[in-house]
Amino acid sequence: MLVIRGRYAPRSLTRLSISLIACCLGLRAEDAGAQIRVNPTGVNVNAQGATTVFLTFGGLGSAYVPVEAFWCGSLIPASPDVGSRCDPATLYGRLPIRYDRSRVSSTGAFTDIMSIPPSVARRAYQDAVRGENSAFFYVRRFSSPGLPDQYVAVTCRMAGGGARVPLALTDVRLSFEVETPVLFLQTGSPPPPLSAEITYNGTGTLKGRWEVVQPGEPLPEERDLLTEATLPPEDRGTQRRFTELERFNVFLPPTGRMTLKGPDPSRLPTTVEGTYLVLLRVEVSDDKEGDSNLAAAGAGTGIVHSGAVAGFALPVLRYVVGAGGSELSQSRAPNGLRVILPVVDARPQPGQAVDFTWTVVTRAALYQLDVQTADGRPVLSAVVPPGIPLYRSPPWLAERAGGAPLRWRVLALDVGGSIIQQSPWRPLVFQAP
Repeated sequence: MLVIRGRYAPRSLTRLSISLIACCLGLRAEDAGAQIRVNPTGVNVNAQGATTVFLTFGGLGSAYVPVEAFWCGSLIPASPDVGSRCDPATLYGRLPIRYDRSRVSSTGAFTDIMSIPPSVARRAYQDAVRGENSAFFYVRRFSSPGLPDQYVAVTCRMAGGGARVPLALTDVRLSFEVETPVLFLQTGSPPPPLSAEITYNGTGTLKGRWEVVQPGEPLPEERDLLTEATLPPEDRGTQRRFTELERFNVFLPPTGRMTLKGPDPSRLPTTVEGTYLVLLRVEVSDDKEGDSNLAAAGAGTGIVHSGAVAGFALPVLRYVVGAGGSELSQSRAPNGLRVILPVVDARPQPGQAVDFTWTVVTRAALYQLDVQTADGRPVLSAVVPPGIPLYRSPPWLAERAGGAPLRWRVLALDVGGSIIQQSPWRPLVFQAP
């Protein structure tokens, strides 16, 4: 800061110094002195799980670029920089690179998809239980050479995952009704019904379409698999389109989980041999809790709707035509696949790896180990090559289960991915912490 005869320089002189710095760096004065803003400035988030929110930043000009983002429990002044930054003593985490869907749009606005992992929500909840502030903060840092960094904060108010939380998808799983990793069909034979298990926050309308990628067509890119609400406004409607099977428009109640019925199986093509991909395409919907006001952010005019935003690319479902039918009988020979360790009454320690072993199946090309909760929620799935029938789990297995009792089994697969044999489910319970 400028000092003249022991006093701070007048505001007009400070603005003049910013203009002189901007001229020396070849920047416009308004770019150097602009205050970066965000909308919405505060949102309700799920205190017990993941949350995804669409944010719009404005005022970056041509000088500032986004650098990083953190979650924390409290803020401190960022002086000599601009705004408030995270208190290092209350850091909850940093936005993972795999969840970073941010991009600078052609209009100069900065679109950010704030994907809060469950670990951050859990840290904030634990601090609130100890008497700390129940709200926490998401802070984006913007930088420019020769100019002060700018920190912009969004307040995250802890709530349930119900009606007052922005409508966002947190997990999507596609599957056929038959239990097989890859479905193989004979030419002309109808496939079984399919569905999507969707976990979400908020409430509202989920609308979109089912599409199929046929053999010989270009495969979809990751951008094509994002929900439409995840894209900046000017990019919506520009994703690659494929053969449409069926449209859907359903209401999502504030329960957090639903099963979306797939298209009529008779619509799925099976006349040409090759690999097909079934796509779930989710369109943007109107959701007041997740709206961004462009004027409030200094990024233009109008309201950007972001209902059904997601911080990940939606999965695809494959089926193969012309390689023979999948083995759906699930039969087992008298000396078939059996699990060995851990035994039924084993009580492994939380935080330690668990060794899973089973008997050898002669024709098996791969083994698939499935671990899930008693109510069917997947916790771990691993593919093991033939040879030594052993898999050592990561040490976080008990933590991911959240204290719930588990069950596990092993599938023996042939070279085509069909199930040869499968073991019965065996319970797995960890010792109490």
